[in-house]
Amino acid sequence: MHLQLNRSKLVYRYIDNRCRCDFVYFLVIRFSDGCVVFLRIEMTSKGIENVNPQRFTKKTKREITSEEEDESVEDPIDEREIFDLLRDINDPEHPMSLEELNVVQITNIEVDDKNNSVKVFYTPTIPHCSMATLIGLSIKVCLLRSLPPRFKIEVNISPGSHASEAAVNKQLADKERVSAALENSNLLEVVNQCLVKSLE
Repeated sequence: MHLQLNRSKLVYRYIDNRCRCDFVYFLVIRFSDGCVVFLRIEMTSKGIENVNPQRFTKKTKREITSEEEDESVEDPIDEREIFDLLRDINDPEHPMSLEELNVVQITNIEVDDKNNSVKVFYTPTIPHCSMATLIGLSIKVCLLRSLPPRFKIEVNISPGSHASEAAVNKQLADKERVSAALENSNLLEVVNQCLVKSLE
């Protein structure tokens, strides 16, 4: 099979025998205006999978109170605040947010402000989603950029929701591996595209 796309580069291809997909192609498309698009294409005997993922209703935005705006008032970070940080992260494959795809949910967030701990469990849309690590990395970077450095941040796949759950969780928990990944300018550019709306 030959893929022909203008101004594109095939950056990764593999055969995954554990999943339903026969081939997975990763493409970076660079346009003349500087825009970079990161694509994943899963090829099977039945065609591309998960072309039309279910879209969930977004929650209403939380109203910010005067006490929350007053910096002299102690305002502990809670689950809703973390959810508001993550809800608008762009999915790397579909033109929807992680909230709209139900990848992040407030019920899967644990915050212990006193002990400086934040845990986020996210749920990929399909059990063999090859974007799972990139989504987790985007979540982690968003929190690292948004929260005070006192917090210990853990990002994991929701138990039982992905075929490579243990491997992805191990990568996201490895500080050196995460730091090395963010030193890759191409990967960092993709992560930043995912975070455009969430960090506005």
